Amino acid sequence: MKRLVIKIGTNVLTRADGTLDTTRISSIVDQVEALRREGAQVILVSSGAVACGRSLLGRDAQAGGRKLDPVEQRQLYSAVGQVQLIGLYSRLFKDWGTTIGQVLTMKESFSTRREYLNQRACMEVMLANNVVPIINENDTVSVTELMFTDNDELSGLVASMMDADTLLILTNVDGIYDGPASGNVIPKVFPGDDISGSIGSQKSGFGRGGMLSKYAIAARAAEEGIRVIIANGKREGIIKDLYHNVPDTVCTEFVPAEGGVSSVKKWIAHSSGFAKGTVTVNANARKALCGESAVSLLPVGVVSVQGDFEEGDIIGILDPAGELFAVGRSSYSSEQAREVIGQHDCRPLVHYDYLSLL
Repeated sequence: MKRLVIKIGTNVLTRADGTLDTTRISSIVDQVEALRREGAQVILVSSGAVACGRSLLGRDAQAGGRKLDPVEQRQLYSAVGQVQLIGLYSRLFKDWGTTIGQVLTMKESFSTRREYLNQRACMEVMLANNVVPIINENDTVSVTELMFTDNDELSGLVASMMDADTLLILTNVDGIYDGPASGNVIPKVFPGDDISGSIGSQKSGFGRGGMLSKYAIAARAAEEGIRVIIANGKREGIIKDLYHNVPDTVCTEFVPAEGGVSSVKKWIAHSSGFAKGTVTVNANARKALCGESAVSLLPVGVVSVQGDFEEGDIIGILDPAGELFAVGRSSYSSEQAREVIGQHDCRPLVHYDYLSLL
């Protein structure tokens, strides 16, 4: 059975004036149901709550006679808009006899292995009972420094966590173009390809994300063995066409790398933003960790320890120039790690099984 995570961007769900495009959402639901009736399991990561709330309340919402700041706006608009958005999904899926479930999450909910596994278990039991999970960030309690970059990042985490076969990122363009002013979409990106130079940094419409964010998430997921497709969600029948590999369907596909990645390594690969501290290693240690053979980080290769962390926490690994190139789960507390800096014959600071190169 195929498992798909479909991320639907705000610009797909809204019209030019920022209001919800109910006709488009209805079409997406119909396509999802068609896939489910062919045996696919589908998880939706849906933006649109903030845009929905803004269209209901207007842009002049205030508190105590003053204009709301950006965080207050997101909290207010998402609190109002999420109810409307999930209600619309519920009504549309109910027409097919399908039950949905809402999952509101935050970035910090992925920071510990226990919370990560709890979320996965919740969604697994939903899928096992033929319920469609619809996921969004809980903007009502998230604050700026703890928010996901955008729902692209969230969708990548969900696809990795749920061992998805395919991550489909729907936006309002046809894919990644081979230059900022080009009309040519790059059809396939293979493992090891670097196309970042072709991508402009601009954002568009009402969404938070840009194509650079989508590219980074897609490349990482593909490295983990997940097929990733970036496509135009406003094209009629795009989800069904991509699912059935209809020839000449315009999109950018990231070909997944061969070989499996353990669930622990998948979690760690997405955990650089949750690091409680960092260690700096010497050039020899960096070379060894980035070599072809699998090795652990030993204290002998560490030159300094930064921050306060406990055994089992995620830490970042910096090279001599201060560049973050790996993350891993520490086998030491920061205090213990400082005591064994540069020493031989000690257990690994980060075992290979809990180490991920960025």
